[in-house]
Amino acid sequence: MGIYEELQARGLIAQVTDEEKIRDLVNNGKATFYIGFDPTADSLHVGHFMALCLMKRLQMAGNKPIALIGGGTGMIGDPSGKSDMRKMLTPETIQHNCECFKKQMSRFIDFSEGKALMVNNADWILDLNYIELLREVGPYFSVNNMLRAECYKQRMEKGLSFLEFNYMILQSYDFYVLYNKYGCNLQFGGDDQWSNMLGGRELIRKKLGLEEADAKAQAMTITLLLNSEGKKMGKTVSGAVWLDPEKTSPYDFYQYWRNVGDADVLKCIRMLTFLPLEEIDAMDKWEGAQLNKAKEILAYELTKLVHGEEEAEKAQSAARALFGGGGDTANMPTTKLTDDDFTDGKINIVEILVKTGISPSMGKAVKLVKTDKCISVDGEKVLDTYASYTKESLAEKAIIVKSGKKTFHKVEA
Repeated sequence: MGIYEELQARGLIAQVTDEEKIRDLVNNGKATFYIGFDPTADSLHVGHFMALCLMKRLQMAGNKPIALIGGGTGMIGDPSGKSDMRKMLTPETIQHNCECFKKQMSRFIDFSEGKALMVNNADWILDLNYIELLREVGPYFSVNNMLRAECYKQRMEKGLSFLEFNYMILQSYDFYVLYNKYGCNLQFGGDDQWSNMLGGRELIRKKLGLEEADAKAQAMTITLLLNSEGKKMGKTVSGAVWLDPEKTSPYDFYQYWRNVGDADVLKCIRMLTFLPLEEIDAMDKWEGAQLNKAKEILAYELTKLVHGEEEAEKAQSAARALFGGGGDTANMPTTKLTDDDFTDGKINIVEILVKTGISPSMGKAVKLVKTDKCISVDGEKVLDTYASYTKESLAEKAIIVKSGKKTFHKVEA
């Protein structure tokens, strides 16, 4: 089985422009491909996770990844899948985010000895002359076709700014530059990027004066689309589950995957882990309690991939301790309170919920206790927002605060 067939078997391919050419490229290690990442935050999140896993798989098969950081396009913001215009970022913020991305990507992609590249489209976009760009690229784009693109449809109802309207042109220009500068012959993206990706393909074809039949024989015209199910998975958690351990702890990352739905666990294992397909196929018949085992496998494998084996072991041990399977509670997420956290030697449950990050605000913490009634301490339900704990008692013995069925946190002084 070649890597292309493996991607199919894992459910990662939705549509392509020229299947036979793509099959030949990736199976024979001849693809120089790119995936773009807009630096809208200082950490990658689970929405990027599938793309990183895909780049790793293809590099392992001998292909060359280009991680394109959108330092230039980030100045505009991709309107795809957004109902409102994105927040404008400063150049300094974008540069900081780009540096954070490279550090995280290095866990997935080998950038040594030219095996992969990381480039920033700010290097060519920010120096563009507006009139020159219009003359060089503008004639090859039909406004009528652009307005029919899926990536603009949702925004057309509420209003699409001219700023965002240019995003397709700039993303298309990226592919054109990468083809000319680095020999990039393949681009990957999610279903909401399809129109932008076809724009880049067409720009190269028309700029080189190729007919459609000839263009299909050119490697650089090929585009592959990530399965829409995977993109949906990313959107579900985008902005909530980060790859940076300072934003989402390894334990919380583990718990997110440990708690996926029964219907999704095998799909996630197939798409995101590097377990052999034969081993995954054997899980297809699993049901009931066996699905909990599958969820443990998923959570462990992905935590190991992102945070390393040691952190994955700690997270699994803590989770098993909480859910009755044995393990060490020392690895549970913990907040250590200081003298400043206490008033007259005491702290109430609402303050604890905010200090631990279980609740983002005092108001929501009150709701968790009084309305939702989902908070317990050491197994006992807490319904009084004034329930308090002394510094001495917390120094002597830590308490376990539980929110709902799946969030646990140890608190000590």
